Amino acid sequence: MQHQYVILTDKDGQFRTELCEGLIPVESYDYLFYGKRRARFVIAELLHPVRVTLIEETPPFVRNLVPSKFLPCFTSVQAARDELQQLISFGHIDAQLCRVDASAKATS
Repeated sequence: MQHQYVILTDKDGQFRTELCEGLIPVESYDYLFYGKRRARFVIAELLHPVRVTLIEETPPFVRNLVPSKFLPCFTSVQAARDELQQLISFGHIDAQLCRVDASAKATS
């Protein structure tokens, strides 16, 4: 199987995703919008098909299991980085990605 990578997202105060067996974190980035962290993105290697747990952070704290086949996959870490850069680039807004420790998945 060719290497595949996915991007997991934690959006502060709204939802978070959880790593599971079959997903190995490679790189993590905090998304800063005008200096304030709004989200964390984790580029993870997908070893085999999985169900990614997505948990809402507000009541009723709904948990969803999303099959990885529904996530955009990338053939390289660089392709995933390029996608993240495209996601945050819009006009002249002050938005940036700051690399953080990939093992620090869900700290605010």
